[in-house]
Amino acid sequence: MPARESETDRVRRIYDRRTANGPASRGDANMSWLCGGAKGETLEIGIGRGRTLPFYPPGLPLTAIDLSDVALQVTRRRAAELGIHATFRQGDAAALPYPEEHFDTVVFCFVLCTIPDDRRAIAEAVRVLRPGGRLLMVEHVRSPNRLVRWLERALDPITVRRQADHLLREPLDHVLAEGLEIETIERSWFGVVERLAARKPEDEELAEAV
Repeated sequence: MPARESETDRVRRIYDRRTANGPASRGDANMSWLCGGAKGETLEIGIGRGRTLPFYPPGLPLTAIDLSDVALQVTRRRAAELGIHATFRQGDAAALPYPEEHFDTVVFCFVLCTIPDDRRAIAEAVRVLRPGGRLLMVEHVRSPNRLVRWLERALDPITVRRQADHLLREPLDHVLAEGLEIETIERSWFGVVERLAARKPEDEELAEAV
């Protein structure tokens, strides 16, 4: 009997299929806000086909990982066409292949809705973030609007099964649980799309809080 496919492997297969089916559309304004806020050594988790690449500041030291090697092949070609020098690596958001306090900025762009364990992914992002560094994200989230949330609840079992797309997640809860300080939080599209910027406290700030 063949081994049961893990959720991570299922998501990888979905990412590979999405890449083969062509690019998906994402809001340029959201990506301009997201990538424009990156400073210093930056890690993007789940870069996919590299739609964010043109929006990063020129010369930014960028590292990016993705679960799908198929998607990364497209991203590497896109970076070469744009003349962008970055480091790309296949990896799992729940087990980042980097040491603690390694990056100044960590970025998520419409990916936490499909990562199997979004709580663990955020914890890993915080682990590799330097004190004083920033966590930036634009994500699909659970809407505070009752009607929209009802629709999300109705669709969620279908989107999870077919696209590994969770419509009811709240990344903010996990960010707060990790002790980050919220700098900016904005919602649009009836609260479905969330922009969030958070800062990891410095060591002395943590000591004062104890």
